[in-house]
Amino acid sequence: MLLVNAGTHGVEAFAGSAIEVGFLAARPALPNDVRVIIVHAINPHGFAWLRRVTEDNVDLNRNFVDHDGPHPPNDAYDALHPALCPERWDAVSLAEMERAIDEYVDKHGAFALQAVVTRGQYDHPDGIFYGGRQATWSNTTFRDILDRHVTGARRIAFIDLHTGLGAYGDAEMIGGGWMGDRYGDIAATPPPGKSSSAPLVGVIARSVREAARGADVLSATLEFGTYPVREVLHALLADNWLHAHGDVDSPLGREIKADIRKRLFPDEAGWKERVLAKGVEILNRALKGLGEP
Repeated sequence: MLLVNAGTHGVEAFAGSAIEVGFLAARPALPNDVRVIIVHAINPHGFAWLRRVTEDNVDLNRNFVDHDGPHPPNDAYDALHPALCPERWDAVSLAEMERAIDEYVDKHGAFALQAVVTRGQYDHPDGIFYGGRQATWSNTTFRDILDRHVTGARRIAFIDLHTGLGAYGDAEMIGGGWMGDRYGDIAATPPPGKSSSAPLVGVIARSVREAARGADVLSATLEFGTYPVREVLHALLADNWLHAHGDVDSPLGREIKADIRKRLFPDEAGWKERVLAKGVEILNRALKGLGEP
């Protein structure tokens, strides 16, 4: 089975949707005994409102943890939270935010900041990369799709489509070493510890492995680069403030919404064409690989 998912992070579904539609429009030939499942806009609220998160302000790709047990701590994020998520969005609060970020980067490094902020946190519902305290609607809906269509498959290639990390227009198969050099000419497949993504908790791929116990599950996040990490992070922080404290219909609100869409779906024909071509080619190669011994 080839299982393709788009829209885990709502606003990122623009690119993911295009890739899924492009793949289907090409009418790929299915190898014998191979099924394709396409999941579209699994986070419809985020897609509709130009947000990465769900209607609960939950990052769906941090929500797949065991909510019956203790939630993973993130003490370093706790210390940064007041500066990253202020009640006001003005020169004073932005200066404090930049000071806190610069201070952390000077002491620990830029990637350490990315790791702390993006790995997931479970104690600040008004914060960024909040994993939630219970399974969201999108979580349970995705698990229902798995129960109905995926359970029982013997071999599964799961590709989760994302944007926002990496060089502009480049593709990276995070955790995608399972296909070796199959994507070497169109997507980077970095070894463990060398990805542009920091280690994460509660990712959606966990649910696929749980639903397909006993199957050979090959899982990867297909990430397409847009803008530098700090620019993307600033757009996410602004959007988080807007929905917690601001007015979406104000001039500042409209500016923030336009910026987060741009940072995760650049409105530039060359980027769109490159991402579409790479994405469709990668799905086709995955489909072909499933048909091989």
